[in-house]
Amino acid sequence: MMPTERYEKLKEYLSEENPILLDVISKYEDLDTIGHKMGFISADETYTSHISWWPMISILGTFSAGKSTFINQYMGADIQQSGNQAVDDKFTVLCYGHNEEPVTLPGLALDADPRFPFYNISKEVNKVDPGEGNRVNLYLQLKTLKSEKIKGKILIDSPGFDADSQRDGVLRITNHMVEMSDLVLVFFDARHPEPGAMRDTLKHLVATTIEHKDANKVLYILNQIDTSAKEDNLEDVIGSWQRALANEGLISGNFYAIYNENAANAIEDKALEERLKRKKDTDLAQIMERMDQVSVERAYRIVKSLENFAKEMKEEKIPLLKEALHLWWKKVLFADLGMLILIILALAFSHSQFDALSNVLTSPLQFMSIAGISSILLLITHIKARSIFANKAAKKWESKDIAISQAIEHNTRWWKHTVGIGGRSWHKKTKAKLAVLEAQGRTLIQKLNDQYVSPNGQK
Repeated sequence: MMPTERYEKLKEYLSEENPILLDVISKYEDLDTIGHKMGFISADETYTSHISWWPMISILGTFSAGKSTFINQYMGADIQQSGNQAVDDKFTVLCYGHNEEPVTLPGLALDADPRFPFYNISKEVNKVDPGEGNRVNLYLQLKTLKSEKIKGKILIDSPGFDADSQRDGVLRITNHMVEMSDLVLVFFDARHPEPGAMRDTLKHLVATTIEHKDANKVLYILNQIDTSAKEDNLEDVIGSWQRALANEGLISGNFYAIYNENAANAIEDKALEERLKRKKDTDLAQIMERMDQVSVERAYRIVKSLENFAKEMKEEKIPLLKEALHLWWKKVLFADLGMLILIILALAFSHSQFDALSNVLTSPLQFMSIAGISSILLLITHIKARSIFANKAAKKWESKDIAISQAIEHNTRWWKHTVGIGGRSWHKKTKAKLAVLEAQGRTLIQKLNDQYVSPNGQK
């Protein structure tokens, strides 16, 4: 789907929800124009596909951490299977439907629909796990249910996580989920009092979430704390998990402890039962409040993402591209100079060995022939050098920043002019346009504020 079609579908979807977000679409169109011109995104790509336009909550966690039970309780229906063993190895997207009973659709329904955050995910999976993207139904499924709790938002349940056994495709989808979500719930199982035994899993789950630019959207939840009632060691259990998370870099953040009363073990000590329940009720209320607020947070996140994309391009990607192209151009010039020196040395050698060359050089026709051959050799060398050094530079950046890699290829094609590459005039106007988009993003956030706050008490 081309960007223009996606814009139209987004406008249709947003027209009845929030008119301010319609204004944002036009700004994303401007951002896409700059991204296409610079080569940071391909012609059929759009920055609107890098964020979720529906409020999105992702749920990650270890096996048997109670994710499915939590989802079923939240939605008021048994839509997800639950149990002590891994019962589902797919990512399940849950959204509102018109049927009273759950309806399950294949992963293709998500991969082919631009309204969902997994649009074209098969291509991303193929990049890290060739061929697996063609089997997207093995990775994803869509479930719908007529539930008011899910209306206007998307819930995503992930397979139980084990860092040692995850396929590259699963890890790619997990990272995509975290990037796109408005809220991420990461579940751990309090029944495993030795978190060190699952260090690799902890390391990946925490690393996947803590390094995100908006780490505040991640909630770490220790589930099934009722199991700590046997020895009255709630604080010890919570403390051990917090230390384990801290060892992986989470020194502060949103940490909660809950359990499901309907599935809880019997607690004989009533005072302890009351203490656990009070802790659970307090933390669960805060989690529910964050889940209910995702629609508001999503609107701000969409506008903020526009500002972040523009700022990142202006302050990070353009300087990096400028430096890469400058280095590339120096190598091309050295190659040109090397070939020119070789031609001069060859002519000098021929002149010293063959007196006839002096007579050739005095003939205009012969002189033009030699000059023409030399020019062709220089041109071939120049084109080859451009291609070779550009491919090497793009390959070098491919694993670090695919946008820079694409932009290098885009700006070093043989028909692209080279005058001014790396110079001030090359990117000055682009940076000015991005600065305008940043400012417009801040203005749109102020308009969002006007929908919710009014210090003077006036509408």
